[in-house]
Amino acid sequence: MFRGVTSLNLDAKGRMAIPARYRELLQSSSNAQHVVTADKDRCLLLYPAPEWLVIEERLRNLPTFNEQTRNLQRLYIGHAQDVEMDTQGRILLSAELRSFAGLERRVALVGQGRRFEVWDEETWNRKRDDWLDRVDLGQMQLPAELASLSI
Repeated sequence: MFRGVTSLNLDAKGRMAIPARYRELLQSSSNAQHVVTADKDRCLLLYPAPEWLVIEERLRNLPTFNEQTRNLQRLYIGHAQDVEMDTQGRILLSAELRSFAGLERRVALVGQGRRFEVWDEETWNRKRDDWLDRVDLGQMQLPAELASLSI
């Protein structure tokens, strides 16, 4: 499971070093093969290849005559790129994907269980603060699936 937020630097070539605590898990779960794709929130999603293949299959099976699903396929599958972790634990983020997510130097790697989100660090901090400012726990309408969740 990937969890937590880690601040990282991109090098001049656009490579991001995966934190050491995740490297072994990523290598063993996917043989160092990963997929990076764009997300609707203007961040990137980083998946171990086996996790991504399940999602890609589900997206490919959506009806293409539906404009919304076709747009999702274009975004997620159309931007998906295979990446391999090098011997120093780095992955190369393409210039196209870096531009899409506004990534320049400092990034936030945000664990989301089976995947990571990769954000421009300033954007991540701003959005996180905005989300927290907008949340009124007393007025929050939770989906039925979360009604019994205790944290």
